[in-house]
Amino acid sequence: MKYADSREFAAAQDRADPLAAFREHFNFPLPRGKRSPVYLCGNSLGLQPKLAAQFVNDELRNWKDFAVDGHFHPDQPWISYHRRCASGFAELTGSLQSEVVAMNTLTVNLHLLMASFYRPTKERFKIVIESQAFPSDRYAAASQLRMHGHDDATGLLEWASRDGETRLHIEDLEALLDRHGDSVSLLLLPGVQYYTGQVIDMAAVCNLGRKHGCAVGLDLAHAIGNVEMALHDWAPDFAAWCTYKYLNAGPGAIAGAFVHEKHCDSDNLEQLHGWWGHDEATRFKMAKSFTPAAGAELWQMSNPPILALAPVVASLQIFQEAGLAALRAKAEKLTGYLDWLVATRFGDRIGSITPADARGCQLSLIVKDPSIDARSLFDKLCELDVTGDWREPDVIRVAPVPLYNNFEDAFEFAERISLALSSHRT
Repeated sequence: MKYADSREFAAAQDRADPLAAFREHFNFPLPRGKRSPVYLCGNSLGLQPKLAAQFVNDELRNWKDFAVDGHFHPDQPWISYHRRCASGFAELTGSLQSEVVAMNTLTVNLHLLMASFYRPTKERFKIVIESQAFPSDRYAAASQLRMHGHDDATGLLEWASRDGETRLHIEDLEALLDRHGDSVSLLLLPGVQYYTGQVIDMAAVCNLGRKHGCAVGLDLAHAIGNVEMALHDWAPDFAAWCTYKYLNAGPGAIAGAFVHEKHCDSDNLEQLHGWWGHDEATRFKMAKSFTPAAGAELWQMSNPPILALAPVVASLQIFQEAGLAALRAKAEKLTGYLDWLVATRFGDRIGSITPADARGCQLSLIVKDPSIDARSLFDKLCELDVTGDWREPDVIRVAPVPLYNNFEDAFEFAERISLALSSHRT
């Protein structure tokens, strides 16, 4: 696609956008000053879908009208409310509906799933993460090692980028496993690296795990709703994700999990059990013996908080209306345009460390000009009503989300960088 550095070009692209109407499905933040907000932070917290308030209010009304009978009485009973997420989660992850479940929050799910799939032995106990793993993943993996009596200083192996690079190469992961594979129990890796925005070759990761006899778990926090996936075919053992980033379900919203069907046999009871993992048909008989639920629902512990799950259901409905393939097609053009604008206007001063051939919606920008203080530039952009986010030590992350961002947002971001630079002082 041939781009042009003009507001007229951006407006023309927006007029021709078949997904343009979805922008009106979301509430944008109030302006901080006199300028209209440019919100490019959906990789951290997605905007509020207008439909979310309706879905929450529906359940508040059901609570008011039915009280405890709301578990069974309304058209959408609470006892099975989590299943309203199954089709949406399955479509976004390329899974069977029986392999996905809405439950808990991301790190809680990682721990619950590792309780099943991280089964270290004296010889095979190490966990592989990437060197710049999101802190919560690192903390979770290190604590699992310690809980099983292993030293996290030696038990945690890091897949690192090469000297002078930020990109992760799958060949380097393969080499790491060739050296240490006999001692590795689990690969715990992301679908999209949060800091650089690189989309990881998840299929290759799964293949390497199988080759070396390692369990594979994927953190899809920055992948779901952002890039297309095929979890059932790739066959990681498990995956988990939050829903407040690209899925726009609100802060602290209920998360999701995937367990491949090969592990969902009812005879496989190698997981922690809770009431909601008991078969629904006999759950309320209050039996002392445990009867496992089918599929990934077996990993549920408790009934989900309905008011925190309702926005997830609302957001997934919007995704199913838009279609992930159409969203990806727009994202490639929109993110490409934003990248092109930054390179065209500021290429000698600001660059992106996100690989163009392996990215979703996110660009991770760095300041190359030593005369510019990167944090001061970010703060100035905030003053100009641009919302991105800062990640230590030196990255400004921006994400033009195809559901609600448009080409004029990208153009206006470039305009405000120009303003910020013109008033910048080191």
